[in-house]
Amino acid sequence: MNRKRTVHFFPPARNELRNAVADYNDQCAGLGFELAVEIRRTVARILEFSSAWTRLSARIRRCLANRFPYAVIFRYTDTHVYIV
Repeated sequence: MNRKRTVHFFPPARNELRNAVADYNDQCAGLGFELAVEIRRTVARILEFSSAWTRLSARIRRCLANRFPYAVIFRYTDTHVYIV
């Protein structure tokens, strides 16, 4: 069954992503945008296969991003995915 979940980034996670995008854009114009796109794809994989990713604890999981050295750490319920 495909459930529709809402994604919620906790403020520290949102700030970390913003800073990483800015840092990559400082290194090479547009590279930060590419990171943001990859993180969006990673979140889409999480939404589609929430229970498939590496379990870090009883409630927390990790999904590695492709191409960039980042992972999305999250927990999920039937209605939400929380990016921590």
